[in-house]
Amino acid sequence: MVFTCQPGFEDLVERELRGAGLGVEERGCGWLTVRGGAPGEATRMHDWCFAHAVLLTADEVGGNSVNALAAAIAEKFLASVRGERIEQPWPLVVLAAAELDGLGRRAAAVEGAVRDLLKRKIARVARLATGTPPRTGEGRGLFLFFADFGRVFVARSMWSGGQRRMADDPGAPSRSYLKVEEAYGILGVEPAAGETVVDLGAAPGGWSFSAARRGATVIAIDNGPLKGGALGHPQIEHRREDAYRFRPAAGTRYDWLFCDMVDDPHEVLRAIVEPWIAQRWCRRFVINLKFGRADAVAVLDEVRRRLGPRCAVLTVRHLFHDREEFTLVGEVA
Repeated sequence: MVFTCQPGFEDLVERELRGAGLGVEERGCGWLTVRGGAPGEATRMHDWCFAHAVLLTADEVGGNSVNALAAAIAEKFLASVRGERIEQPWPLVVLAAAELDGLGRRAAAVEGAVRDLLKRKIARVARLATGTPPRTGEGRGLFLFFADFGRVFVARSMWSGGQRRMADDPGAPSRSYLKVEEAYGILGVEPAAGETVVDLGAAPGGWSFSAARRGATVIAIDNGPLKGGALGHPQIEHRREDAYRFRPAAGTRYDWLFCDMVDDPHEVLRAIVEPWIAQRWCRRFVINLKFGRADAVAVLDEVRRRLGPRCAVLTVRHLFHDREEFTLVGEVA
């Protein structure tokens, strides 16, 4: 298996792998490999936080030129699809190690050559190829990871954590807006018109703005000021209160809880997240925990242990737009 992640977070991926009983054989900037065992089964049994994608049962090919690599990749794919009936669009996804300048261009050239070869051999199937990876979970197609200019891992199946780069909005008050936009895709649902949102630690208002632009009614709780598109937005009520002390009125249940606070993750979990979920004061949630100097894997284990039994859905991801933090999305049981 080949695991990809945000560069600089390889140690955390390796710790997750060890916790699942898997050992790392090799690693580079933004990637790790694992051999042996039952990789497909192990991956389906584990919900990875720090890995962004996993190429399952990958084969390695090598070549000194674009054409040599393309020929080796096409040969493997053609051998694997014999007897397989492909009637729907399928993903042809190319990933590359982050640290090597020009590797992305090499990967794009090889991809183009692979597509040309497939068009000559299996034109109908080749026309159905797209560049879209599976949104979340496992997908089947052709997945390539370039570890070097002459070294490519090739797999027919890939698990995706759903992380992806989001487009900015000029009205958004801060970069944190991108995190909540990305989080909706992980959960598979987003705030809608007529729904209610409470945003704890809202300032400067990126998450509140994200929900309000979809028509939701937002109560933004923060002693700090709102800015940009969140300031004065008709769908946002700003209350200058302490997020730790805020509690819903008796009988009130919000559709969404947002929480993105620059505080100790254990304290945020204990004083805010756990009471809100235990008391069912919200239906769904998007919560960002900054692990900073804390043990990130220990915080992750604590989240799953304390919240898992109370959630119908709980997913934790190190997002594309996360730094030393991870994001929880889910639904209360």
